[in-house]
Amino acid sequence: MRQPRAGALLVAVLLVAGCGAGRRDAAGTPPVTAPPATVAPTPSGTAGSFNPTDIAWLQLTAAMAERLLPVLDLVPARTTDPAWRRTAAQVAAAQRADLDRARQLLAEAGAPTTNPHEGHDMPGMVTAEQLATLRSATGAPLHRLLAGHLRAHLTQSVRIATAEQQNGVQPATIALAAAITRNATTHLTHLPPEPT
Repeated sequence: MRQPRAGALLVAVLLVAGCGAGRRDAAGTPPVTAPPATVAPTPSGTAGSFNPTDIAWLQLTAAMAERLLPVLDLVPARTTDPAWRRTAAQVAAAQRADLDRARQLLAEAGAPTTNPHEGHDMPGMVTAEQLATLRSATGAPLHRLLAGHLRAHLTQSVRIATAEQQNGVQPATIALAAAITRNATTHLTHLPPEPT
C-alpha cells in the first residue's frame, strides 16, 4: 500500500514545484506537468531509504541551485553596492553547500546523475533570457532584477522544502530540507530593499 502513495507524493512534489517545460502562460507561469519518476521506488520508512519524494526533491533542489549560481556569480562585476555584494556572497555560499549535499544524497540513493529538469523553466528558476538581461544590467535595474529573482527562488525553495519535510522519509534529506527552509527564510528577511 505504501508504493502507490509514494508515487502520488512524487507527483505532488513536482506539481507543487510547478515542473514544466516549454511555454509560459500570459502571467509567466509555466504549464504544470510532472515528468515520469527517474528512479524506481525504494522501500519507505527505513533509516537509509529514499522514497520518490526524496529523490524528486533532491533533483529539483540541485536544478534550482544550478540555475541561481550563475546569477549570483555576476553580482561582483555588475554592482559596487556592498549590501547586494554581501547578500549575493551569502546566498551563493548556501546554494553551493546545498547543491553539494543534494548531490551527495542523490549518489547515496543511487539516483541518475543526469538532471531531469534540464530545459524546464519552473517557478524560482532563472531562464536563459533572464540571465542574458542580468548580464547587461547595472545599478538600480540590476538590483530590481536581483531582488525579484532571489525572492522567487527563495520562496519556491521554502515551498518545496516544506513538501519534502512533510512527505519525505530519508532523515538526512529531511534535515537538508529543514536547513534550506531556515536559510531561505533568513535570506528572504535580509534581502536589500528594492530601489524605487
